[in-house]
Amino acid sequence: MRHPERRLLISVDMERYSRRSNLQQYEAQQNFHTLLRAAAADVGLDRVAWSTQQAGDGELAILPRDVSESRVIGRFVPELNRQLRAFNSSRTAAGQVRLRVAVHQGLVHLDGANGFPGHAVVHVCRLCDAAPVRQALAAFPEAGVALVVSTEMYRDVVREYPEELRPERFRRIEVEHPEKEFREPAWLCVIDEDMSSWSPPDQTSAPTGGPPPAEPDTGGRAGAAGTGIRTGDIRVQGQNAIGPHATAIGSVGRDAVFGGEGSSR
Repeated sequence: MRHPERRLLISVDMERYSRRSNLQQYEAQQNFHTLLRAAAADVGLDRVAWSTQQAGDGELAILPRDVSESRVIGRFVPELNRQLRAFNSSRTAAGQVRLRVAVHQGLVHLDGANGFPGHAVVHVCRLCDAAPVRQALAAFPEAGVALVVSTEMYRDVVREYPEELRPERFRRIEVEHPEKEFREPAWLCVIDEDMSSWSPPDQTSAPTGGPPPAEPDTGGRAGAAGTGIRTGDIRVQGQNAIGPHATAIGSVGRDAVFGGEGSSR
């Protein structure tokens, strides 16, 4: 076994591939490789030197050690998006090629018996297959590429060496695969689209400031565990909401707040 090498990894997947007919899948595969090769050549990257693991609807690529990460994210991906948009503009939906692209880096074994072993490989494939990435690409039908990068790539490359892709174009998402015990943050961008008002349909964005969410009004009934008893705008908390050290928080008279042992403050 050779020692693993730290490399840049790209996972690419075609949208709606399985819904195509046999002939449409055949043509999509041909166009997929043609477009990737052309985009790489236009920004000075040689795809012949990439180590790839092929799938019918995409590929996993391990790039050479000397490839610039900022060139891949900041130039190759935007160029790929431009070529896809031009290609798709003259085709029906069934003939279009739209891609999810994930970029990560880490240690990988290049001499695996059936692929490329390594947690970094698993990580980049999980990012590419994330529900928010699929949903974002579907939300922008004119787009060619939805790009998702790991936290490390966003911090070290996008923020420091943005080239064509500015950091403010990315949205933070949570990538979750519960059945595979995978949950990691990542950063998502649909190239040349305004994502400022977009949010994943099945995820709630983390709060970014402002007032805390309002507490539920239980109408005087005992609420869920930890919420105590609430009557109007008074909430009683403590040991079973009664007894020693119970507290009442709310408005009685003029903003009175009562503590345990009958104290007031």
